[in-house]
Parts: sequence; C-alpha cells; structure tokens
Amino acid sequence: MMRDQVFEYVKKKYKASPEHLWMRFPDYAIFRHSDNEKWFALVMTVKKKNLGLAGEDAVEILNVKLPSPLLADLLTQQPGYFRGYHISRGNWVSILLDGSVPFAELCKWIDESYLTTASKATKQKLRSPKEWIIPANPKYYDIEAAFEAADEIDWKQGKGIKQGDTVFMYVAAPVSAILYQCKVTKTDIPFRYNDGKVQMKALMKIKLQKRYPRDRFTFDRLGRDYGIFAVRGPRGIPEDLSEALK
Repeated sequence: MMRDQVFEYVKKKYKASPEHLWMRFPDYAIFRHSDNEKWFALVMTVKKKNLGLAGEDAVEILNVKLPSPLLADLLTQQPGYFRGYHISRGNWVSILLDGSVPFAELCKWIDESYLTTASKATKQKLRSPKEWIIPANPKYYDIEAAFEAADEIDWKQGKGIKQGDTVFMYVAAPVSAILYQCKVTKTDIPFRYNDGKVQMKALMKIKLQKRYPRDRFTFDRLGRDYGIFAVRGPRGIPEDLSEALK
C-alpha cells in the first residue's frame, strides 16, 4: 500500500510515471526528470539480509538522493533508513516502505531528491522567493515619475530573478538611495533593445509595495551599516538589511 502511495504522490506532484527497466526485476521502478533524465527515486524489492536485517523474506524500499553526505549519515542512524542499496557511496539512502518511516517523511525525502537531482533551470523554478537590490539609473529612466503614474511597471529582467521575488530599487545619483520595495509579478516577457549603452533581452513586471524616504537607505548608510559599496546589477541582500527594510 505504501508503494502505491509513493507512486501516486510522484505522479500527482511531479507528473512522473514509473519506468521498469529490468526484465529480471519487473517490480523495480525508477522515476526520472523529464529534462535531464536523472533519476530522483527508485523503488525496489530486496531481501532483508541485504540490508543487514534478520530474516529471509523480502521488503520494499525507496531509494532517494539527498543534498549532502552529512544528512545521509544522520538519517542512516535512524530506524528504517540504510545506505543506498543500489549505490552504497555518495548521498543515496534506502528507506523501508513497511510503515516504519511515516509517509509524510517519505514525501519530504522524495522532494529533497527531486531538487537535488534537478537541472539548473528546474531548481530556479522550484527555489523559494528571494530578495534583491536592483539599480535604477535616472539618466536613462525616470522611475520616480513612473511610480507616480502607476503602481506596476515593466523593468529589465535581472538574471536569476523569478516571479514572486522581492526587489528593492536603488536609484542612482543624484538620489543614491533605495526608494522602493516591489514584488515581481511576471517574468520572461519577450523584449529586445540595444542602444549601445543599455541592452535588454526580456522584461519583468514589478508592483510597488512600499516607499522609503530619500534619507533613510542612502548609499553612505548602505556601505557603513551593511557593507554594500556598489549596486551595479541585481544582487542579494544581507539579512540585517532585509530586516531593516521590512
């Protein structure tokens, strides 16, 4: 029954169907990514003694790949977890499907394995929302006038930014301060522009959420208090600055 639950979970969440690759082992089933074809789960039936357990009968196991050897080491010290039966080295672990590990935990490790083995593009889609500082040069675009006219505008899409991220707009000299907090509402809008100084390949939509006084998050304060001495392109935000901006 737990095997069927695993199959249903993977099918529903990741749209992946089991593949049976070995004629000798028709019960073995692998699940793989559709883009890079890497495996992220393998269900097998093995004898208990192959896992170091007492008895000659067989048990079903789920094999998943974890993000680090340390996590694999910690898990294999717990009941129901073993070093990967099909790959004994690296970050693969085998998990009993006999109920000794709750189904919710199985789902958690399937998710971890899916992310660990995913392509760069898939990881970007699955990652949690991030916060960015983005520069706005008033010599090329009057962002202050734009946000006076509308609370949602098009902006050059920064590398790595996705829908749901938060961007803090740093307006360059003569303002030299963070003035706006915005939410990214849409990305990958086709657009081509190149005037020799500014080049764009795609746009994103950003929606205004908060305004800041000009004298609050100035360039001098960003350097003095938060170690930010330049904003030339999209960049991450230190945790202390993130808290202050909120």
